[in-house]
Amino acid sequence: MGLPAVGVKVAAKRSRRRDLIEIAIGYILILIVIWTPRPWQRYFWLAAVLGIGIMIAASFDHPRSIGLRGGNFLGSLWVVVAALMASAVSIAIAARLNTLRSPAGPMDLIENFWSYAIWAGVQQFLLQCFFLTRLLRLIPKPRSAALVAAGLFALAHLPNPVLSILTIVWGTAACHIFLRYRNVYPLAIAHAILGITIAISVPGHLDHNMRVGLGYLRYQKRWPLPPVQRSHRDQIASTDAWVTAEAATRWPDRHARP
Repeated sequence: MGLPAVGVKVAAKRSRRRDLIEIAIGYILILIVIWTPRPWQRYFWLAAVLGIGIMIAASFDHPRSIGLRGGNFLGSLWVVVAALMASAVSIAIAARLNTLRSPAGPMDLIENFWSYAIWAGVQQFLLQCFFLTRLLRLIPKPRSAALVAAGLFALAHLPNPVLSILTIVWGTAACHIFLRYRNVYPLAIAHAILGITIAISVPGHLDHNMRVGLGYLRYQKRWPLPPVQRSHRDQIASTDAWVTAEAATRWPDRHARP
């Protein structure tokens, strides 16, 4: 009668070990991408996508169990409303301080940031559906697991002080909200709103155009003129930069010196 119980304990132990290994591998792959220079960064980026994708597929987690579901979507839409309100306040302050890089119109905003919006969703998926779900199986207290996940999220944005502070706040809030609603979609939308707000509100020389890792250290100002003398397109990050990976893996600007 004791053998089945022992078998269950062994299986649970193996599961925890596997979760720990997958967290370590996934996070190391992300850090390698962040701190690798071009052109090697491209190859490590593909390796990270492939590696994490394989681990997710091999885990056999049901999409609903990791937050990919329609349930509680309407109930958690207040997160999007809150993000819009925070965005409006930030934009108003930036306009007052003359640091706002306002788009020429809705289409201009979409043209410059559509790929970032997709990447924001990918980041939120990694934070909640990959890291947090595994940490919840490793750490008995859900709130502690949320704090650890948020800490990993913030550390990945070093050495950028602006993004590190903002991501520890957002990561903690997002993980706790996810614990309540178990739906990642509103969080992804809110992340996109907040990220775009930072991009158009915070001067590039303060956050190095939202770069992290090696990109942050190698940042060079593209223009010696103050923001008020630049054209709108000069102030917006290129679509190429957003596609390759927002803050964590964005390539240097195309016009920056190598």
